[in-house]
Amino acid sequence: MTDDKETIRLQRDQRFVSLLTRNTFAMVLAGGRGSRLHELTEWRAKPAVPFGGKFRIIDFTLSNCVNSGVRRVGVATQYKAQSLIRHLQLGWSFLDGRLGEFIEIMPAQQQVNESHWYRGTADAVFQNLREIRHTDPEYVLVLSGDQIYRMDYGRILAAHVVKQADLTVACIEVPIAEAVSFGVMSVDEQHRIIQFVEKPAQPQSMPGNPELALVSMGIYVFSAKFLFEQLLRDAEDPLSSHDFGKDVIPHCVTQHRCYAQNFADSCVSDSASPVYWRDVGTLDAYWEANMELMNVTPQLNLYDTNWPIWTWQPQSPPAKFVFDEDTRRGAAFDSLVSGGCIISGATLRRSMLFSGVYIHSYSLIEDSIVLPNVKIGRNCILKKCIIDKNCNLPDGIRIGLDPVEDRKRFHVTASGITLVTRVMLGQDVNVVRWQTGRNADKQSEAAEN
Repeated sequence: MTDDKETIRLQRDQRFVSLLTRNTFAMVLAGGRGSRLHELTEWRAKPAVPFGGKFRIIDFTLSNCVNSGVRRVGVATQYKAQSLIRHLQLGWSFLDGRLGEFIEIMPAQQQVNESHWYRGTADAVFQNLREIRHTDPEYVLVLSGDQIYRMDYGRILAAHVVKQADLTVACIEVPIAEAVSFGVMSVDEQHRIIQFVEKPAQPQSMPGNPELALVSMGIYVFSAKFLFEQLLRDAEDPLSSHDFGKDVIPHCVTQHRCYAQNFADSCVSDSASPVYWRDVGTLDAYWEANMELMNVTPQLNLYDTNWPIWTWQPQSPPAKFVFDEDTRRGAAFDSLVSGGCIISGATLRRSMLFSGVYIHSYSLIEDSIVLPNVKIGRNCILKKCIIDKNCNLPDGIRIGLDPVEDRKRFHVTASGITLVTRVMLGQDVNVVRWQTGRNADKQSEAAEN
């Protein structure tokens, strides 16, 4: 007889690819600005932000869909979506339309009313109702495109069917102080939702545990017919903000069969370790989640071939480390280095390099995240930095050593993480001119995404 840990492992290794997943349409909401990431989302939507050395944030949600067998996917885009659209076209066009598989980009098009774009999460789905109905799904998954996690959607679909639910909400336990940023729910012994409040000022704690609250992950399973009915009802409500968390779900909870499923029951993990889910909505959270990947045994296993994270990246040569002298040695310790990088007589510690990064001699990079195609000159020192794509750091620059000086040019968080972009370095002339209003007609030539 297997012990409890082995039983959990076997359950997590099962994959629920079935008629349930094949008869499901997934709607990924990827239009969010992500303003708390500050200049990192100045010219790209949050789901398009690079993560983990070679991925974009949205790759995790889309990989969960493909690995779960949910291969009819719509991606609703809105805010500065060109970088995201390009990534989807390059990296996610491998599904076979002849087999009814696709990932379709659904930009805001004022389809229902010419006076507004997507007004809320529910409205984003409602405006694409015609396209969703055309696929004739039995179930609809509504997903966020800006979270980092691995989840078998087949398991939550199976739980939805077993309980004969109209709506199933994936949930997770968080500290009570963090619950103010989520939809907080209360459930009965059968996990039926009896109350749902979006972002309450005073979240209700879990029974018997005043330190934790049960919150929504923004992952919903709807029976398709039920969803269509609720979206039509909500669209006709002049008092609604047309949001799932604020309007649709609280209404459904009071009148229909709505259940919660704990993320632990459907997450994909190698062991009985704590479940992994990150909402990298701030610069500090983004930096920390990337840094966690450098641990000897990170909670998020990117090396799991049974549940791969799919993406697109440019074809590039292997990473190269050159020079082996006492004062000039190309070396990396406890770090992740992507293809196309050259570490030329520089030292890298606890840092992550995306593709195409070139670091010149005598430089020291520590506890930093360097996005693609960055060039770092000689004798530079970077500590606890996020360097945006395509930056060119001149010889001798020092960032992360003096927060007071850094704040004069860069964005420094309360915990001391320094964000550096091309505009801050004065290297993206078109954007600087456009932002100051001196060259507004150059907007289309803005920052490379």
